Amino acid sequence: MAVSARRGSPLTPEEIYSTALRLVDQGGVEALSMRKLAAELNVNPMSLYHHVDGKDALMRELCVAAAEWLRLPPDDGSPWQEQLRALALAYHAHARAHPALWTYVYNHPEIVADRRISLWQVLYRVLRLAGVPEPDLERVSGVLHAFVSGFIFGEMQGTLVGGTDDAELERTFDTAVELIIHGLAGHA
Repeated sequence: MAVSARRGSPLTPEEIYSTALRLVDQGGVEALSMRKLAAELNVNPMSLYHHVDGKDALMRELCVAAAEWLRLPPDDGSPWQEQLRALALAYHAHARAHPALWTYVYNHPEIVADRRISLWQVLYRVLRLAGVPEPDLERVSGVLHAFVSGFIFGEMQGTLVGGTDDAELERTFDTAVELIIHGLAGHA
């Protein structure tokens, strides 16, 4: 791993992605550049290319890393309903905390389609607990993801009925999660 003469210590992927996420949170994806990221990390911009091929690759890897930072529910034996609720709340909180990154992800469906991301593995585990047959996992998970993503998109656009106050949005999201749980229980 290359060490920058300016900084004196090697870059780590986590440092690169957490700094990139901070810059995206502050100014949006369009405000992120390899030069700005290098300046924040106190390295020569070329040092970043030892870790990523460019901004597109950086954004792809940032999305995967950020998904791994979600507080996913553990496989602790709790009922699938509680695990699904915890997963939905973690996903919702993450989207609200990082709206520019979330919007980027949904404009790049190849990122969403990457079923190796832990989020999908946890959702599959919960769906299995709920009784969803193995051949239906991908379809059901895609439908649930679309439902929750649509809710979040509507929330970000201010088009949800019931106001834009945070407490009201949380109650509305809780209602959506309850509908998902009841619908899934009826489906399985």
